[in-house]
Amino acid sequence: MAVNAIALLILMAGVIHLGQYQSSLIAARLQTFERETDLIAVTFSEILRADNGNIYIPMDKTKEIIERLKMDGSKILYVFDAKGDLLFSAQSIRKETPEKRFDAFAILKDMASLILKILPEDQTFPRYKPPQSMHAWDFPNVPLALEGKTDLSVWSSEESRILLSAAKPLIKDNKNAGALLITWQGYELEEDIARVWINVLKTFLITLGLTVLISIYLSGVIAQPLKKLARATEAVRKGQATAEDIPDFTKRMDEIGELSIALKQMTKALSNRMDSIERFAADVAHELKNPLTSLRSAFETLGRIKKKSDKDKLIEIINHDINRMDRLISDIAYASRLDTALSREQFKKTSLRTLLHNALKPYGDPLQRTDRNDKWSFETRKNDIKILLEASNEKDVYVWGIENRLMQVFENILSNAISFAPKNGTISVFVKPDKNTVSIFFENQGPPIPKGKEEAIFERFYSQRPDYEEYGQHSGLGLSICKQIIDAHKGQIFAENIKNAPNPDKTNKAPLTTSGVRFTVVLNI
Repeated sequence: MAVNAIALLILMAGVIHLGQYQSSLIAARLQTFERETDLIAVTFSEILRADNGNIYIPMDKTKEIIERLKMDGSKILYVFDAKGDLLFSAQSIRKETPEKRFDAFAILKDMASLILKILPEDQTFPRYKPPQSMHAWDFPNVPLALEGKTDLSVWSSEESRILLSAAKPLIKDNKNAGALLITWQGYELEEDIARVWINVLKTFLITLGLTVLISIYLSGVIAQPLKKLARATEAVRKGQATAEDIPDFTKRMDEIGELSIALKQMTKALSNRMDSIERFAADVAHELKNPLTSLRSAFETLGRIKKKSDKDKLIEIINHDINRMDRLISDIAYASRLDTALSREQFKKTSLRTLLHNALKPYGDPLQRTDRNDKWSFETRKNDIKILLEASNEKDVYVWGIENRLMQVFENILSNAISFAPKNGTISVFVKPDKNTVSIFFENQGPPIPKGKEEAIFERFYSQRPDYEEYGQHSGLGLSICKQIIDAHKGQIFAENIKNAPNPDKTNKAPLTTSGVRFTVVLNI
């Protein structure tokens, strides 16, 4: 934009300069013209003669006057008596006519007429009307001169050229004996202005040429990288290239560099999403294959068995596998729709205390639930397992998130903790707010996570269940869904064995366990 604006700015600056130059040139010429008119008026005042009250100019003085004035064809001189009658007029013949030069100047000036019209320096002068008679009242400036006043004017002639006129009173014997009028065609003015205007246009044309060349160069610098990016993107679309094959223009530090970064990131994100979908499909196929294999085996065996007790046992296995497949299909359908649902739902400030209370209250007998001080502290039971909620301060904490999704995260973690908690065990939930985040700790006294599996437990279909729990009761998607939701909230979720983990509460206020597993959720506030 700057390159393309340079030529126009130079033209406008030149036109402004031209208008200022024209104004100063006309002002200076008017001063000179006024002094010349004063001298000529003094000369005519000396040679005027009176006869019986009539003023006249001796004819023998005419040639001498013209020679003394050295008039050229651009000046016309008129002398009037006190009554306004013309006494004398003179005009020389100009040897060189400027018609062609002025026509060229007019054409050049018309090229920028639109700019000239909107600029304040553009001057328009009144049109000079040729006199209809030789009486003083038909000439400009003369009536004021006959009243004893000096009058100067700038006009525009019929050929749109500058014309100056000056009228002076003629004083004879301390009386106003007549008036002198001189009109001057400003050929010299127009020639000077034309020279400046032509120089401005030359500068403009040179700048325009350089601008065109620079624009062509810049278009090549911009177009070629864009073509490379377009070809690479098309290759990625056809599966013939990867994100690594997209040209890297980050060193340019401009919009094309930003575009190359965005294309690389978008391609990597799409590639990761495709890989995730592929892994998800493989995991789904693997998880569904097990109950299907079990069902096929049970159905094949059912036809060959005659004992009723064995048939009942096979039917129980079939029902178990059907329920397992139903649970798997429901969880798979939910997980596949979760990304889209998270992108559509609106984030808002949500009370963390209310979320945790609502997540804890459904557990146990309603009559056994107790609120300790109606604030953060909360206690409930699930069968013989005690669930406690504590916080490092009494103020409520508000997090940015989707309320029902965060509720699901807390419910899934609590459900997982309950399934691993030993008989008469305790599950502790502790909240610790920080400057911009809040950490929620879920601790249970169950068996530790196998070494090296702290991250694997958040993968889809991963299942490490207690020995006493019947196989197939869980789909292995619960913690994976939790991580998916927390990632969408720009938070963190991780697990660790308490035996080797530091106590997160330095005040020792929370009922934290000394052994077991701790799940930590970090959210933005």
